[in-house]
Amino acid sequence: METALTRLVGIRHPIVQTGMGWVAGPRLVSATAEAGALGVLASATMTLDQLRAAIAEVRCRTDAPFGVNLRADAADAVDRVRLIIDGGVRVASFALAPSPELIAELKEAGVVVIPSVGARRHAEKVAAWGADAVIVQGGEGGGHTGEVATSVLLPQVVDAVRIPVVAAGGFFDGRGLVAALAYGAAGVAMGTRFLLTSDSTVPDAVKARYLAATVKDVTVTRAVDGLPHRMLRTDLVTALESSGRARRLLHAVRRAAGFRRLSGLTWRQLVRDGLALRHGKELSWSQVLLAANTPMLLRSAMVDGRTDLGVMASGQVAGVIDDLPSCAELVERIMKEAEAARERLTALR
Repeated sequence: METALTRLVGIRHPIVQTGMGWVAGPRLVSATAEAGALGVLASATMTLDQLRAAIAEVRCRTDAPFGVNLRADAADAVDRVRLIIDGGVRVASFALAPSPELIAELKEAGVVVIPSVGARRHAEKVAAWGADAVIVQGGEGGGHTGEVATSVLLPQVVDAVRIPVVAAGGFFDGRGLVAALAYGAAGVAMGTRFLLTSDSTVPDAVKARYLAATVKDVTVTRAVDGLPHRMLRTDLVTALESSGRARRLLHAVRRAAGFRRLSGLTWRQLVRDGLALRHGKELSWSQVLLAANTPMLLRSAMVDGRTDLGVMASGQVAGVIDDLPSCAELVERIMKEAEAARERLTALR
């Protein structure tokens, strides 16, 4: 299926696997790329050396195009951009809007720039700065998310910009792909659906927890870091939401102490990083500390398998997913479903 996205990036199918921290590593990314979709490495949870090694590993596993997701506000963002360019990476995606200077440097080197946004005005801004395409995530998506549903946000963005738009938030099958194309998108991006594949390195016990979830088990909470965060409801989430201010601070200090030991950060650095993540919001001290160590809360579940202690970011689609196909099986199935959906629509004429 050829679209503006497949032509831009050089992939066979208009499907993107998003750069999920602690999840989107070389194995998942290369399997996605080999299946003909766009795999995206999550670099925010990697050091520079780890990112360099991850890029090299993907290149050893596949000759297909792939991408790397960056935080535009990272202190070493310029160094990470240089690694992407030197590593021959096809796509740079961003969780936050990259500066015009970063976009220009990447484009000059032939790297396709695809920021992720959650609002029409953000899409208009990065398009004006020279982004090649944009991923727009509606409120159904996992992790930090907005309040506007994909079905409302997507057509707004499609109408507002003249670059390819990739739809994210609520997609898991071929029917959704066809629906996104009908809205004017050039493809879909999926996180939770790729997390729940046999190629994902997430521990089996964690995958089982996702598979057992219903739609009502996926919630949006501000209790973790003060920002709307879509995740599975766990004992940690319930405890944070039901605790008073003093108990929440105690929870946060305990978890921050563990994160500090693992990361080597000082308390001053931890608080500084937490304050930097406020995005202009008024956060309590417990939220400041939790915001700083949210990556380790995610790691606890996604790497260590501690569903009792960790955060399990999740799109609403977790409630309708019940299997663990390989990436190849998943992409092939989605494309067959999409073709069947198009044939049904054609028959209605």
